[in-house]
Parts: sequence; structure tokens; C-alpha cells
Amino acid sequence: RYKTSFPSLLLLIFCSVRSNYFLPHKIDFVCLSSAATPHPGGFKCFTCQDAADNYNCNRWAPDVYCPKDTSYCYTLHMMDNHGDSVSVTKRCATLEHCRFAGCVNITHNGFQVCTSCCHGNVCNVLVPRNDSGAVFSSAGPLVGAGSTPRPAALRYITLITASSCWTHLRSQII
Repeated sequence: RYKTSFPSLLLLIFCSVRSNYFLPHKIDFVCLSSAATPHPGGFKCFTCQDAADNYNCNRWAPDVYCPKDTSYCYTLHMMDNHGDSVSVTKRCATLEHCRFAGCVNITHNGFQVCTSCCHGNVCNVLVPRNDSGAVFSSAGPLVGAGSTPRPAALRYITLITASSCWTHLRSQII
């Protein structure tokens, strides 16, 4: 049984209202959290198929949990010979899909394809643009590592997040 605290309720209300003031150059990461997961160790990834660029992928990504058999967030970024995005694909992935992170040049059209994988909730915010970003990384402790935030810390984080949402909301209204 889950209990909803007052700060969590405030965060939900502010995030709902805040979405009406969405700025096109910002992604609302503060409001991508949820109190309950569908299974232990549940996490989310930005997901899209052949989006025009990273912004459109992240902005329109559905807010859903990854399947239980996946542990990573996978990103494939295709760029033209000027480094501009041609296609972005992001999804939940298994370890098998993440074994070959890196960049490859496609000689017949001059495109470059970079792939990366990460481990952590919505860790695939950015797209890899070169070999430095095309890596297999962990954004935090591995699932099941035994490190969980204490309830007091969670309340504090929720309160700070709600305060941030409220400050942003007030600045949009005034």
C-alpha cells in the first residue's frame, strides 16, 4: 500500500500546471518521476523511433516504465557530414544490445552513426555525437546495489522539487 505525502501531492499538482507553460527549449525533467514502479528496480528511458532530432525525441517520448527484462537505455544517433541530426532512436535495452557502443562512419553517404547505453532512470537525455559520448555508462548505482534513499531524504528531495516547480510557475504567471 502506498501513501501519498503532501509534498508529493504538491509536486504532482505543480507539474500538471507547469506543463501548460512548457518552453520549447527545455525538457521538464523535474516532473518525470513517479512514486510507484511496476516492478522492483523499475526505471524509465526516453524512447522514440527515428525522431528528427534529440529535442523532438525527448519532448514526445512516452512516460512509461521499461519492461522487466531490460536494464539499460539505448540511444542511436545518425548525423550527416556536417554533424546535424538525421535520426534519433532511443529505447529500453538488454545487455546484448549495449555491447557495441561507439561511432561508425557510413562511407557511401557520409553519415556517422553513434550508439550509447546507460544505466539509470532517464539517463539517455543526451545523444552521442562522437566517440567520447558513444559509451556504455552508468548514471548511478546499479539496480540491486543495496543503496536506497531513506524516507526523510525522499521527503526533503520532494519538498525541494515542489518548491522549484512553484518558483518556476510563479515566474511564468507574473
